[in-house]
Amino acid sequence: MQITKNKVVSLSYILKRDNAQGEIIEETRAGDPLVFLYGIGQMLPKFEEHLSTLKTGDDFEFTLSSDDAYGEMDQDAIIDLDKSIFMVDGKIDDEMLAIGNVIPMRDDQGHMLQGIVVNVTNESVRMDFNHPMAGNTLHFTGNVIDVREATAEEISHGHAHGAGGHHH
Repeated sequence: MQITKNKVVSLSYILKRDNAQGEIIEETRAGDPLVFLYGIGQMLPKFEEHLSTLKTGDDFEFTLSSDDAYGEMDQDAIIDLDKSIFMVDGKIDDEMLAIGNVIPMRDDQGHMLQGIVVNVTNESVRMDFNHPMAGNTLHFTGNVIDVREATAEEISHGHAHGAGGHHH
């Protein structure tokens, strides 16, 4: 079956930084594939575009520039926050503020953000709110394991159910 809108797609893939010889960032296997509802905006648009002509059993290989993936690094998304905002019950948890930790936060409009601790001083915490893959070229190789019709429930819920998909 060919990949088209509202099909449930199962993929195994290897994601590498930059090109085919790059560092492996993520890998899925046939026994634990990526399963998603195609064509509803769950995946990067250019990722889906590269899969659009494929069918069950097809192999794929393509590269997405940072502009087609998660964008360039935005220096305005790296900010210094007053260390006192990380206080809980009058104390600061130094383990939470370890360099490289990801901390869920909210912006001034209440939107959830994931910030990475970049630096900590006595007065402030430098946080990077860029997507972790921002500024990276992404190289995918993989295989289309399965393509099937989505159920009406999957379409109404906006995601795949069952093995590899979302479970209620």
